[in-house]
Amino acid sequence: MESEWTRFGKTRRWVIGMVAAALIPVVAGLALVVSSRATCGNQATEEPCPAPILGPGGQAVEDKFYFVHQPLRGDGSITARVNGMTGRIKEPPPPGTGAGPPPVPGLVPWAKAGVMVKDGIRRGSRYAAIMVTAEHGVRMQHNFTEDVAGSAGPYPRWLRLTRTGDTLTGYESADGQKWTEVGKADLGGLPGTVEIGLFAASPGALTMAGGGPESRFSEATAVFDQVSPQAGPWKSDDIGVQMEPDGVTPHHGGGLSRSGGTFTVTGTGDIAPGTEWQPIERTLIGAFPGLIAVIVVAVSFGTAGRRRLVPKAVVIGTVAFVSGVIPAAVVVPIALRILPSNGVHPLPAGLPAYLQVIVGTGLLFAAVAVLSLGIGALFGRAAAGIVAAVAAVFLPYALALAGVGDWLLAVTPAAGFAIQQSAREYAQVEGFYTALTGYFPLAPWAGFAVLCAYAALGLGLAVVMERRRRLH
Repeated sequence: MESEWTRFGKTRRWVIGMVAAALIPVVAGLALVVSSRATCGNQATEEPCPAPILGPGGQAVEDKFYFVHQPLRGDGSITARVNGMTGRIKEPPPPGTGAGPPPVPGLVPWAKAGVMVKDGIRRGSRYAAIMVTAEHGVRMQHNFTEDVAGSAGPYPRWLRLTRTGDTLTGYESADGQKWTEVGKADLGGLPGTVEIGLFAASPGALTMAGGGPESRFSEATAVFDQVSPQAGPWKSDDIGVQMEPDGVTPHHGGGLSRSGGTFTVTGTGDIAPGTEWQPIERTLIGAFPGLIAVIVVAVSFGTAGRRRLVPKAVVIGTVAFVSGVIPAAVVVPIALRILPSNGVHPLPAGLPAYLQVIVGTGLLFAAVAVLSLGIGALFGRAAAGIVAAVAAVFLPYALALAGVGDWLLAVTPAAGFAIQQSAREYAQVEGFYTALTGYFPLAPWAGFAVLCAYAALGLGLAVVMERRRRLH
């Protein structure tokens, strides 16, 4: 082992190669951070983009809906029957025709309406809701990220939400007599007085346009009756609504129409985790050329001198880990500090996710280095080994980005790039969860395990082949 460390340290081209593998991601990442700028505006007005709304867990959230509510002091409940839900969707314009046709009747799959308990009307505050959706049946959701499925029953549907201390329990019924519990939510820290009421929301209709995913206007209208309690004044708030340039007129605002005990509520937007912001790992664009430098050094190291492959794997894996973790540890904190001041807000992910990205980048470099060393030893020639290793690591990723299929990122060494993913995929949020938008088919550590399996296989085969060579 000591001799391999000495050999590596005395070979200038290997040392320079690994230094380059660390410097390239730093230079590329910092250049991207410093040059990134973003402004947001409404027609002629440009201003810094607002930071994401944060939910109770510190995650980015969407909190935009129409809320008809009244205060609830202490424990209590709200019950309502949802008689039906209709909506409108704005279709994409034909190519080259500008704004496109007016909205047409229809509902997006996660259009929703129901009853809610919320800690005031501040965006991002704690809440629990029991709802009907356009295509996903009854759901019990709370604090943006949590979702429990109820029945797939048709309209009408009775819904009930009961508060007992910090615990909210959601129920549904087909007839208003026999009730079934859908789920419970613990909203620790709720104040004594909360807001209860009826709501409607409709996420944007998604299509893939020339520049990537595009969200278009949609709205949902739900009809409620048999609402209890009936006493007390009702207030209406279009939470999160944007204004036209005049600062007064709501842009695609919701609304309430009431006739006796029947409430017709129209809303747009969503109450869900936010997914539109760029994850912090996008600042590590230099990791790709850095990995190529790692591959070149690892293959050359594996084919040089006596092929004591296991000690060589320990040496190259350790050096590669350092070459990967250092630039990530430099770029990520600087990006988190500088980008918001430039109007660019990375997707909030929390300290554990940021540490996963930083340490995961080092582990990615280490595993690729060991795999490349094994491939180089199997080929026996540096040039062929470098080509094979680069193809094994990068070609499946390139093919997935080209639309061949994200399954390539589940069954090839390229699955290891998932270790850098900080963004989460949510079943209750419609989205384009593809490699093109930064999502992998496997969870971060599962994808890394696939890469490690290939690295172990490549190194193991190389060791077996080397032993056979010695015997002959």
